[in-house]
Amino acid sequence: MNKPDSNPMDDRDDDRDGGGDRRRGKKRAPSFAADPDFVFDYKDAGTLRHFLTERGKIVPRRISGLNATQQRRLTTAIKLARKIALVPYTATK
Repeated sequence: MNKPDSNPMDDRDDDRDGGGDRRRGKKRAPSFAADPDFVFDYKDAGTLRHFLTERGKIVPRRISGLNATQQRRLTTAIKLARKIALVPYTATK
């Protein structure tokens, strides 16, 4: 039986969001990409790799911190770089 002074809600798990440690801080774009007139160059693979995950996926806008126009230009540059084999389509082990 429950103690008379105990609250049944106190018996809940401390992990209330159910996901554990899934929430992480927002990843931000490098300062050079914050410049409104910055242009992503498809030939600069080092810059483009900053916006790819370790599996080779393009990082979404909510994580990269870019605005919509910059994200579209980034995606176009990455796809062009993939086409001419400067950036891989998938991760290599």
